[in-house]
Formats: sequence, C-alpha cells, structure tokens
Amino acid sequence: MMLEPLKHNPTIVKFKETYPTTNVMVVVIAIIAFWRGIWGLFDVVLFPNSPVLSYLSSIAVGALVLYLDGFSLKDLKR
Repeated sequence: MMLEPLKHNPTIVKFKETYPTTNVMVVVIAIIAFWRGIWGLFDVVLFPNSPVLSYLSSIAVGALVLYLDGFSLKDLKR
C-alpha cells in the first residue's frame, strides 16, 4: 500500500512512543472526523429535505448495527 512506509516512519513511531496521550487524542479526532463524514453523507443521501428524519434514521441504523453485533455497555469496561 502507498501509505505503508509512512506508517512505519521512524519519526511517527518515536512520536507514538514519546507522546502516547497526544497520539490517543489525534486518533480520537480522526475517529470523530470519520464519523462526522459518514453522518454528513447520511444527511445528504438518506433524507436531504428532512433533517429530523435523517437524524432518526441514523440513530436507528447505529442502534441496529450495535444490536446485531451484540454490543453491550459491559464491552466498554477493560
């Protein structure tokens, strides 16, 4: 893959080891940005003229996926 060398770049590896908390914050921001994009697409594709219906359908899709996966709040515990 094209990005594989970047993933193993010594500078990035050292950053992750030296600043683990900052690395976690970067990853969290990336996850939020990813899901913001998904939800934005839902708003445009599912029901572009009805934000409330789009929000409700997003909630329903998320809940359905979590239910089918067997997700439980206990899964968040270490």
